[in-house]
Amino acid sequence: MTKLRIAFMGTPDFALVALKELVKAGHDVVCVYSQPPRPAGRGHKETPGPVHAWAADHGIEVRTPVSLKSDVEKQAFADLNLDVAVVAAYGLILPKAILDAPKMGCLNIHASLLPRWRGAAPIQRAILTGDDKTGVTIMQMDVGLDTGDMLLVDEIAITPATYADALHDDLAEMGGRLIVEALEKLPTGDLVATPQPENGVTYAAKLEKAEARLDFADDACVLERKIRAFTPWPGAYFDLGKERIKVQVAEIIADASGQPGEIIDDQLTVACGSGGALRPTRIQRPGKAAMDADAVLRGFDKLAQGVIIA
Repeated sequence: MTKLRIAFMGTPDFALVALKELVKAGHDVVCVYSQPPRPAGRGHKETPGPVHAWAADHGIEVRTPVSLKSDVEKQAFADLNLDVAVVAAYGLILPKAILDAPKMGCLNIHASLLPRWRGAAPIQRAILTGDDKTGVTIMQMDVGLDTGDMLLVDEIAITPATYADALHDDLAEMGGRLIVEALEKLPTGDLVATPQPENGVTYAAKLEKAEARLDFADDACVLERKIRAFTPWPGAYFDLGKERIKVQVAEIIADASGQPGEIIDDQLTVACGSGGALRPTRIQRPGKAAMDADAVLRGFDKLAQGVIIA
């Protein structure tokens, strides 16, 4: 293995897996770039992201610029004299001067099978749309949004049991494995750069909390996928009276019927616009821990058959 001089650019847990793998592989990670600390917790204390915290604990220099557009930031990056930069869920656009500074450019770990699901939320969008597979693409970055040449690709199935949190973890591990493989091959020229096809481009827009509301006028399959896509964040929900009920797991009752949004039995089964009904099996009431629905319903005096969830 050729030991490379690397800057790692990433912020959340997804990126941290790859950083750990690069360090474990023996590469020289000379600097980490990450998003600035954000307010977190009840006290809204400024808290570094997972990549920032781990790098600092392991003696790696951490930089948290709010932008990379200034000449000062561009020069500071160039002065690192890098072989390559590795980018994973960083959160900033890289100017051309940054992309061009490392000897072998910048490689991105992207959680989709490009060109499908370019953009911010590829994991959730793949589940939400009903894709039967996704994966990780190691990409040579250019100035476009996830438009660079593909260097390595691996895929994983999406099944009716796939939830976003577990898929996130699987793809993070895949990304860590693939980036180590890519950096083994990069110095020897053994990586084949494949341009992305022009057909099949889709964009994974950033998640918005309002999307997580369950509209029971929709098809039951659409709602069930929404629950799996939005676990753990932002969490699919509906309002029952004055309470916001989050749904973590649900099953489709195909042969049920009723007015869309109508609770049709004492198991909180809700009729949908098409495709039958949706029965939540694990829910969370405000201020409470998530529980199996039957345990919650035993003490839920606001529930009644015939209630319409707007």
